[in-house]
Amino acid sequence: GSRPAKMVRISVLGDALKTMYNAEKRGKRQVLLRPVSKVVIKFLQLMQKHGYIGEFELVDDHRAGKIVVELNGRLNKCGVMSPRYDVGHHEIEAW
Repeated sequence: GSRPAKMVRISVLGDALKTMYNAEKRGKRQVLLRPVSKVVIKFLQLMQKHGYIGEFELVDDHRAGKIVVELNGRLNKCGVMSPRYDVGHHEIEAW
């Protein structure tokens, strides 16, 4: 596709968030995210640091790879679930 790379990156992150959010709403303790991107991994590390998710593990399946995320029931209290997520990493860090 001819869509700019940046849009794709953001939608991958948005999809990952939506997947985790929906899984948690259904009471799941684990969720599988794919495709894996550096942006998603960075974001997960940040969320883990702030206690919104538990452990996550990278699974290399020789394609795009996937991430298994442990949910701890705290995502729904996380404000970043809005699609218009425009707070920079450093601003989250500053909390």
